[in-house]
Amino acid sequence: MYDRPSMESARRIVREAMPPTPQQRWPLLDQRLGAQAWVKHENHTAVGAFKLRGGLVYFDALRQREPGCRAVISATRGNHGQSVGFAARRHGFHATIVVPHGNSVEKNAAMRALGVELIEHGDDFQAAREHAAHLANEHGLHRVPSFHDDLVRGVATYWLEFFEAVQPEVVFVPIGQGSGICACAAARAHTGAATRIVGVVSAHATAYQQSFREGRLIEAPVSTLLADGMACRVPDAQALAVIRREVDDVIAVTDEQVAQAMRALFADTHNVAEGAGAAALAGALLQREKWAGRCIGLPLTGGNVDSAVFAQVLGAG
Repeated sequence: MYDRPSMESARRIVREAMPPTPQQRWPLLDQRLGAQAWVKHENHTAVGAFKLRGGLVYFDALRQREPGCRAVISATRGNHGQSVGFAARRHGFHATIVVPHGNSVEKNAAMRALGVELIEHGDDFQAAREHAAHLANEHGLHRVPSFHDDLVRGVATYWLEFFEAVQPEVVFVPIGQGSGICACAAARAHTGAATRIVGVVSAHATAYQQSFREGRLIEAPVSTLLADGMACRVPDAQALAVIRREVDDVIAVTDEQVAQAMRALFADTHNVAEGAGAAALAGALLQREKWAGRCIGLPLTGGNVDSAVFAQVLGAG
């Protein structure tokens, strides 16, 4: 995976910009799951999601690799774009972000507040990503990918914090483009944890689950209305290789199961979770009987849900 110096370097870079996030047990959540459930609160970062860490490490490395670079472009549904915006501003880069039409209003506002130039293009993330690649070639911009070793090393710092505090029997990890779950595997190797890893995809965006099972890249349609952070149509080949080697299983949860998990997190912990942020709990609830009475890990990967959407989710309960 990654050697010890590179992992410790990532930890140092992230620590200079933000404190560790807490891992917490909540009695009501333990009761709901019938297990000892540790929640890793990545919703408590400065951009409300785990992605911040990856951007910090990526831009530190970019500054050294390409000292003349001052403008970057990327595509996102929101949290990656906030990470790029935060790190770009910190290092003096101009950042352009492409999002699909109909993207989260509040995530778009948060990116603009970080100084990002926002472009809307296409109907889904893949279309936005392809347009970002076109603009990068046309204007000579550095394109920040959605999956990269430096992003993974940065994200791995939250898993280092987690595994050094507690080593559960299993962790449930949402899969978007793959940096979160690959970072989990890297930190597990770094710390020597024996924790099993279960990936969680949206039942309305199953590209990674199908690819995991078939052993080859499979494109699948995206129709999730709630878990935009897992709205992946085309998997990343490098990420898939790691997932197939390191992950025990990949399960799928519906939008309704995600909504139930969002309501449960709010009721039991009074934390707000976006769709992808609640997916780990949705997966754990799906496998509740299998892990009853045991110690499990649940990353709350982000809390950036539009107010109107969250009100609708709570109201539906």
